[in-house]
Amino acid sequence: MAARAALAQGRWQNARSLLVHTADDWDRRGHRVTVLAREPYCAAWAREWLLAEPESADAAVLLALAQVRRALHGKGKPVRAREACAAAAARAPADPTPWLGLLLLECAVGTDQDVVRTFEQVRARYADHHHAHHLMVARLAGRRTEAGPDPLHEVYDFAGWAAEQAPADSPLAILPVIAHAERYRALAAAGHEPVDPAASGHWTGRRARQVMKAAFDWWLEWELEGHPRRLIDLNFLAHAKFCEGRGAEAAALFHRIGRHATPAPWSYPDRDPHAAFAAARAAALGTA
Repeated sequence: MAARAALAQGRWQNARSLLVHTADDWDRRGHRVTVLAREPYCAAWAREWLLAEPESADAAVLLALAQVRRALHGKGKPVRAREACAAAAARAPADPTPWLGLLLLECAVGTDQDVVRTFEQVRARYADHHHAHHLMVARLAGRRTEAGPDPLHEVYDFAGWAAEQAPADSPLAILPVIAHAERYRALAAAGHEPVDPAASGHWTGRRARQVMKAAFDWWLEWELEGHPRRLIDLNFLAHAKFCEGRGAEAAALFHRIGRHATPAPWSYPDRDPHAAFAAARAAALGTA
């Protein structure tokens, strides 16, 4: 992203232009702000931008997400990140992005009540927020791992509910697949699933197959080429189809993905994501 490269050099004007043009495309705005916030000196440059334009909601939200990232990496205090998110939310009451930043933080360090309350704030502003739903699924998937595999676990209910509530063309149709992978991650980390996902029966049960088929059928009909987080969904779906043993369907997805692997879910539960992606892709495409 050119704006991120410019921000690394202290030129926040490119980020300003990018966010102005993003307007209220909330999924794209959330994606762009979180990517910009990864720049190590983003907080400093966002403060400089805010000094130049004290009323800028875009500068405030970028600073908030940068503060969240610093807190998550142990370089800042969560209380300061929360304050920055609150300040950004006050400047732009309709924008879910400051609440997305807070949700990122609460999913890592907050209570279940904090997480749910913050997620509801995001949904109140944009009910189909892609990133927020993924965060909720990851958080819910980690609950009650001590009980082992449970096809009726709450994460599956949540993902199914969200997919049903969303419009027909919403990529939240893929959310049940995300839930399946996140639950595998949590179970494998707790020792209830093998560390090789392809060796697990997690994707081959009747309910799992129904979920994977519905998601793949949705992709065939609705694939949204322009969605900013489409590669994340495609990687999760390819991973699921590969683990399910549906090589031809996985191959179609790998063709669409190209070389654009995302860390999740290929890193689950504790693997080198690039090696795991390359091996699965080669096997699916018949080049292993």
